[in-house]
Amino acid sequence: VQLVESGGGLVQPGGSLGLSCTASGFTFSAYIMSWFRQAPGKERELVASTSVGGSPYYVDSVKGRFTISRDNAKNTVFLLMNSLKPEDTAVYYCGARPTYYRGMDYWGKGTLVTVSS
Repeated sequence: VQLVESGGGLVQPGGSLGLSCTASGFTFSAYIMSWFRQAPGKERELVASTSVGGSPYYVDSVKGRFTISRDNAKNTVFLLMNSLKPEDTAVYYCGARPTYYRGMDYWGKGTLVTVSS
């Protein structure tokens, strides 16, 4: 099983960045896919999730700025981040679980997003 994130980097405040997470080794279409982030000195937090059917969920801090989507044919989940703020700086991880009633079965290794001028 693998989850491989890509797309991180350095972006200026107000800019945009797109992340991808490609899965292998499990039935991607049957899993809820989520993006988490962990800033230096802070706990990992949920950013957004997409259900098996594609319904999105966002934490309040990213609503209206981030968009999560999935392509089951490509076993990939995306996170489009607009109007980025310095406080969005973190390592972003994708995770997979079969139900909302348990923790993640699988995690990626993360990709660093730095928002700075």
